[in-house]
Amino acid sequence: QVQLVESGGGSVQAGGSLRLSCAASGYTYSSYCMGWFRQAPGKEREGVARIDSDGSTSYADSVKGRFTISSDYADHTLYLQMNSLKPEDTSMYYCAAVFTYHTCTLVEADYNNWGQGTQVTVSS
Repeated sequence: QVQLVESGGGSVQAGGSLRLSCAASGYTYSSYCMGWFRQAPGKEREGVARIDSDGSTSYADSVKGRFTISSDYADHTLYLQMNSLKPEDTSMYYCAAVFTYHTCTLVEADYNNWGQGTQVTVSS
């Protein structure tokens, strides 16, 4: 059974940085599509960034140039480096993965493995 465990969330002032990690276990697939999503109170979950096993990445427009997604297959770990954080980045951040897919997307419904989330709070 696939397990995803996020860490690295916390509180930071606007302009600061955080690095989220997602430790993945319980799978043997060589191909993967993994992503970071976030959900603020009262809002729908939105895709932030995704990466596939070929190294291809994509980002939501709201985080382009500020966030960087990366993965370490050997360590089975997904990362999200978040720089120049803004108060509107405050959310619960979730790691997600899918191992059988046609196209790696930022669509929530395309993912079938989810972590429990880690809270990021950015103060002004």
